[in-house]
Amino acid sequence: MEKPTYAVGDRVEKLCAVCNEVRGHVVATVTKQGRISRVQCPQCGTRSSFKSTQGKTASSTGAKTGTVYDRTRTYRIGQSMVHPQYGYGEVTALIEPKKIDVLFEDRMRRLIHSQIAAPV
Repeated sequence: MEKPTYAVGDRVEKLCAVCNEVRGHVVATVTKQGRISRVQCPQCGTRSSFKSTQGKTASSTGAKTGTVYDRTRTYRIGQSMVHPQYGYGEVTALIEPKKIDVLFEDRMRRLIHSQIAAPV
């Protein structure tokens, strides 16, 4: 079985020692072979080493739950969502009063939130 290769900015699941929660971490550094060496927690910013856990990768890619993304809803850091186009993601930062950064499986994306619904 071939080992997957990763790039800086990819997302992997890992237990954060500071937050004490399993969450998506951003790959910070990789080796020449494409293996992850260090990751960063989007919640607390802690950088830590990464050790591959082959047995856990299959179970962590199972059904992930979260609310369906709604631009009129107000989100906070740490909330999970399911976007119709990008899939499962986790809010990592509140940028402006109406913008959030969300870490999805493929990359970080900036979305809007707290928008007033237009009258019909």
